[in-house]
Parts: sequence; structure tokens; C-alpha cells
Amino acid sequence: MDNWIADGLIQYLMLVALLTFHEFGHAWTAMKCGDDTAKQMGRVSLNPIVHIDPIGTVLMPLLMIFLPHQVGRFLIGGAKPVPVNPSNYRYPNRDDILVTLAGPGMNLLLAVVILAVARIVSVFGQDDVVMLLAQMAHLSLILCFFNLLLPIPPLDGSRILRIMVGMSNEQYYRLAQLGYIPVLIIWQIPGVQRFILGTTDAVFDMLARWAGFA
Repeated sequence: MDNWIADGLIQYLMLVALLTFHEFGHAWTAMKCGDDTAKQMGRVSLNPIVHIDPIGTVLMPLLMIFLPHQVGRFLIGGAKPVPVNPSNYRYPNRDDILVTLAGPGMNLLLAVVILAVARIVSVFGQDDVVMLLAQMAHLSLILCFFNLLLPIPPLDGSRILRIMVGMSNEQYYRLAQLGYIPVLIIWQIPGVQRFILGTTDAVFDMLARWAGFA
């Protein structure tokens, strides 16, 4: 039981760290694109506290980790969305896409860096540490593709779809007010899970081979 609790807490800490970097990526890129809304609200930070959402970052992930697999596997988590004002962007559509991609891009970059560190650690025979790092890299990729490939508000992929279909920001924000309810519903479709997790596994295998793992 103690090992089960410890493993769950380690997974949770990994998730919080990865979500923090994800939101930092959005906030930092928005600042560089001319919008200082997130900066004024203290969100250009690697302090997890400023990004925590009570439901998305605390309740839902802990349920996902600690409930029986048959129940918890369908639950997801997320951080507090970074506030942006697209009217402040220098090039609205381009910068909106850059800010949107910055979160998933940060998770992809982290996966590469973590696997590279895991390869270095493996030289010293620290297999337990290597497994934890590999698990963290895989989780980072799940966050990347879950956010990017599901075009449902408030996930990142939906903002790119908004630009592609010409939806106004006002219409988008009205849809985003539904929160994670539509995401939870769509995620329970087996084909959706297979697509996201299959993509994650394929990219993880490719990056693991690049890092020198069999």
C-alpha cells in the first residue's frame, strides 16, 4: 500500500511540474509576442502555485491516479489557462498560433531533454531513476498530444481550429466556458484514446531510439 501511495504521489508531482512548464511556455511566448497580460498577473513563472487550478490540477489528477484503474483512467487534468489578450499581439493570427503551440512545444522539448538525461543516467546503472525519467518523458508527450490533437475548448488544438475556421474570440470564449465537460465526454470514446495514446507511444519510441535506448 505504501509503495502504491508513493508511486501515485511521484506521478502527481511529475504532472504538476510538466503542467507548470506547459503554462510557462504559453505565458512567456505571449509576452514575447507583445501581450503582457500574463506577465502582469504573475504567470510568466515556473512557480507551480500560480498555475494551479483546484479542479484541474488537484482534484482530477489525484482521482485519476488513486481511483481504481477502471474508473480513474478516464479522468484528466490541467492547469489554470494563461490569460491572453490577442488584440495586443503584433501579428494576431500568427502570434496566436505561436502562443498556442508554445505549451505543447514545451512538453515535446522536455521529453527530449528528459530522455537525454535518462540516457546519461543509464551509464551509471541507475535503472530505477531511468525508469522514472522515462515515465516523466512519456507523460510529457501525453500532455503535448492530448492538448494539441483534441480540438476541443479549452485545449490548445481548439485555438488553432478557431483560426482555421475564422471563429471570433468572443464565440470561442463562450464555448470555452463549458470547461472540461466536453473533453471528458469525448475522451471516453475508445477511438480517441487509441489515437492520442498511439501517437504518444510512436513518438516516445522514436525519441527513445534517438536517445540510444533499445
